[in-house]
Amino acid sequence: MARYAGRFACRVLAAELADEWVLYCRTRVLRGPDRPARAVRSFVAFADAWLAERGIGPQPVRLAGGPADLTEIIYEWEHDLRRVHPSPSKRGYELASSLLALLEQRSVREGDLPPKLAARAQAPPLFRKPAEPPPLEEFSQAERLALRDAARRDIRAVERRLAAGRALLETGCDPRQGGWERVANLVWAVHQGLLKTTVLRAHLPTSPGRWPIEIRQVAGDAGPSWAPQALLAGLAAMVFPRELDLQPFRVLLLLAMDECTPEELLDLALDDVEFTDGGVRLAQTKHRAGRIRRRLHTGPVADTGEGAAFEGEGRWDVPGLLRRLFAITDPVRHAYPDVVGWLWVTVEPSGAGRARVRGRRAEFVLEGRRLTDWITRQCRPDGRALEITAPHDARRLRKTAKIARVVALGGTIADLAGDDHHVEVFRRHYAHGTTAHVLAGRAVTTAQQKVFASLTRPVFADEEAVAELTEPEVSAALGLDEDTAGAMRDGQLDMGLVNCRDPYASPHTPAGSVCHVAPAMCMLCRNAVVFPSHLPRLVLLAEHIDQMRSRLTPPQWQALWGRQAAALAQLFEECAAAMPDARRAAQEGRARLHFPLGMRTEYDR
Repeated sequence: MARYAGRFACRVLAAELADEWVLYCRTRVLRGPDRPARAVRSFVAFADAWLAERGIGPQPVRLAGGPADLTEIIYEWEHDLRRVHPSPSKRGYELASSLLALLEQRSVREGDLPPKLAARAQAPPLFRKPAEPPPLEEFSQAERLALRDAARRDIRAVERRLAAGRALLETGCDPRQGGWERVANLVWAVHQGLLKTTVLRAHLPTSPGRWPIEIRQVAGDAGPSWAPQALLAGLAAMVFPRELDLQPFRVLLLLAMDECTPEELLDLALDDVEFTDGGVRLAQTKHRAGRIRRRLHTGPVADTGEGAAFEGEGRWDVPGLLRRLFAITDPVRHAYPDVVGWLWVTVEPSGAGRARVRGRRAEFVLEGRRLTDWITRQCRPDGRALEITAPHDARRLRKTAKIARVVALGGTIADLAGDDHHVEVFRRHYAHGTTAHVLAGRAVTTAQQKVFASLTRPVFADEEAVAELTEPEVSAALGLDEDTAGAMRDGQLDMGLVNCRDPYASPHTPAGSVCHVAPAMCMLCRNAVVFPSHLPRLVLLAEHIDQMRSRLTPPQWQALWGRQAAALAQLFEECAAAMPDARRAAQEGRARLHFPLGMRTEYDR
């Protein structure tokens, strides 16, 4: 650690903390040692400045003791962290907690820290850990479709623009022989890497107003001072994709691949993409998890022929999108060997005053090239702006794809997490989405309705069950004892509409009192038992309920008769085989429906 400590004045202190850092990483098996390393560098640099201000020599300062009180330095350092990294930044808390963890490790292992410093090592940082920001919400279904359609329109427009640029390139030549006032010659020069803003200023009129009209159209509305830069960017965009042109591919791929993170997609190299007869296989590197996953994305089999593996097919699945992406980015890799190994490459002006164009990897983080910049530039087919809820974060695209998988597959969280996440990670970061909550609520409601229906719906006994009603097995299956079954068979428990297991145990009246709501509520009672001989009466009840539709307002009818109508419809569906005879008996007048006068005046007014 001598070379590491040599960068600081407090070399002994830096070396001791660096040793603790190495031991800490080995003990905890940390894949990413950056956080404790940053803490050590930040604290030792602060200690150097603190000691210099007070005229204290840095060499004798060490963890076991010295001319300076390290506890006081830590206290001042934490206050400085809070100033440099104000809330809601987590950086200050992370650095302070990492340094204290190293000191606590040294105190436990060696026991040679001063008591004051050892006590400080066991205490938490001075300031509280900032609250976690609210989790990102997925895009709604309407937003997902709007983003998908906008991305497809943009990809078609980019492909048309680049195709026109390539056709123009074929007609161009070296402007030093063919002239500088033809767009085709300027396109040829920018494709060959010969064009710079200094060259344009040297060979074109000083005033952009004197340029040929076709050249002014390429430069756009830029002012005189920025016209050469705008012209250079416009010429490059005619044959090479801009970084913003790659955003629609990114949007569609993230929506199509729920198991791929934005970081994994951005880090894809050419060697990570392997086209096969059945689709494309991607080697996705997840740095935070320290693993590489190989995923096969299938698509229609395409006979592209030998050597044509990267040709575009015009498809919108993952293999088709990647082939089209290769098609528009291949010219960049051919013109700029520095980026030949990467998938997401672009050509844009760079240098002082954007003096020339060069190829580079796309990062989608610079101003004007982010996802939000692409979204704000999109319009619907009718010309209206694309309205997408903020924040415009690429992680929301992944969450949207995850929720689409939830909708398609359903199941438990363990099934939905799959091999892409731990169950707890999926629960905290994906299962909280509004769509997932709505689906979960719908599932709970459906289950509750089934339970409630089983508790309130009548029991239907067919002809065979009625004939053997007093048999112990049959009566037990219907929830009856033998005495109740015998009384029901003899008609002693007929309530005028259906049979009742126990008129004194109605869920609609106080316990111990005879039921006074029969037959109005019989179809909503768990005590009701329906025989085939009762079906004609129930047909008449259904007709009566249907007549009430014309006499009552819809809210009144739904409140008074809606649930009974639904219960009758379900019962009729279950005993469909017996319904033709029941309807015939009702039509021929072989059944009568007797409503109590109180029921008619209460329900039919």
